Amino acid sequence: MQRWGTERLDMRKWLNLLAVLLLALMVVAPAGAQGKRKKGSQLEAMQLAYATAIRWGEFEEAWQLVDPAYRNAHPMTELAFERYKQVEISGYTDKNSSLSEDGNVLRNVELRVINKHTMAERTLRYREEWRWDPEAKRWWLAVGLPDLWDGE
Repeated sequence: MQRWGTERLDMRKWLNLLAVLLLALMVVAPAGAQGKRKKGSQLEAMQLAYATAIRWGEFEEAWQLVDPAYRNAHPMTELAFERYKQVEISGYTDKNSSLSEDGNVLRNVELRVINKHTMAERTLRYREEWRWDPEAKRWWLAVGLPDLWDGE
C-alpha cells in the first residue's frame, strides 16, 4: 500500500523533470531556427548582391559570386566580359523561387536587356540556382552568368 505523501512526491519529480525538459527544448529550438534564419538571410544578401551587380552591368563582380567549381570548369575570357559591355540591363525582376530536391534554391528571373548599339530592348527569362556550401558556410550561384545572346 502506497502512502499519499510519496505519490505526491513522485508527481512533483515528474513535473520538475518535465519543466526542465521543456526549458531545455525552449533553449535549443531557437538556436536551430536561428541557424536557418541566418542561412536564409545570407541567401537574400547574396541574391541582392548578384542582382545589383547584374543590374548595374558589373558582370565581373557578379562572376565572383558563381561557384568556384563552375568558374574553374567554365572560365570566362576577356572577350566574353567585353561582350557584356554591349548591353545594358534595364530590368531585373524576381518572378518566383522554389526549393529543388537536392536543397538548392531555384529562382526564376526576368531580365530586360537593351542592346547599346541598336537601343532595342528585349525580355528574357533566366533561372538561377543557388547552392549552399557547408564548408565555406555561404551560398554560391551554381550556374554561370545569364546567356544574353541565346547561345549565339
